[in-house]
Amino acid sequence: MAVLGWFTRRGRSATARSVLAGEAAAEAARKTSRELAELAELAGQAGGRAEQAGTEADGKPSEAEFPVVGDNLAAAFFDLDNTVMQGAALFHFGRGLYKRQFFQRRELARFAWQQAWFRLAGVEDPEHMQDARDSALSIVKGHRVSELMSIGEEIYDEYMADRIWPGTRALAQAHLDAGQKVWLVTAAPVETATIIARRLGLTGALGTVAESVDGVYTGRLVGEPLHGPAKAEAVRALAAAEGLDLNRCAAYSDSHNDIPMLSLVGHPYAINPDAKLRRHARDREWRLRDYRTGRKAAKVGIPAAAGVGALAGGTAAAVALHRRRR
Repeated sequence: MAVLGWFTRRGRSATARSVLAGEAAAEAARKTSRELAELAELAGQAGGRAEQAGTEADGKPSEAEFPVVGDNLAAAFFDLDNTVMQGAALFHFGRGLYKRQFFQRRELARFAWQQAWFRLAGVEDPEHMQDARDSALSIVKGHRVSELMSIGEEIYDEYMADRIWPGTRALAQAHLDAGQKVWLVTAAPVETATIIARRLGLTGALGTVAESVDGVYTGRLVGEPLHGPAKAEAVRALAAAEGLDLNRCAAYSDSHNDIPMLSLVGHPYAINPDAKLRRHARDREWRLRDYRTGRKAAKVGIPAAAGVGALAGGTAAAVALHRRRR
């Protein structure tokens, strides 16, 4: 694992656990990206991508000067939940585990409520996210990493593949076409994030690292969840290891929690932004994109984007449940 001293010489608000989480995520991301590249080469896919991108959802042409073709000092970093994919990957993963009888109906109900709130509000509730992570760790404890990776492939096909935002996917493809590396950066487990990155033809993923011994999960994390400042530390560590110039890199997110990560790069984008991020982005003249449709887009005051499916049903029930809990 990288030396912590590299970070302690920098002024920042991140905790030691954030730094540890960021280092662990960067180390895991570099390892898995090499493995993905080797697999692609063996399969004869080095010159192509797993899936085709859509078009710009807002109908605007991409800026001619960005991304810069052939700029190997630049890369792109994409948040996952509600930026690349509708909803939260951890909740979709929990749904798949329930189907395979990893836990009981009561725990599924908690996952379902958290997911309904996330999709309704469009923001991350820290209490919900922490509860979901604790539940996931207790569920996978004692299981082999290889077993969860295999199951994760199935869960992606069942619950995640049709929830990818075409507009965001097109942005990622633009960076790939320019010859740049593209990384997911998410609080989701690194194994889940790596599966999604591979399926989308991306370079790799920075994600929360769960401790394992001899290939078996212990039920503990390395550092803390890759969230907020920890994401920024992971991007900083990866950029240093890869020899990237952060001023030439881009980052994309929907959440104000990712302002530390977005502020690191020279090209920050607010994608499907929550209210706080939208205000922050407008104050700083960051680029914005919104690929949501229907009532959700109207709620945040941004015109609906063409070509993207409407938000999933269940909103009315979630609203009613939320009112009863208030």
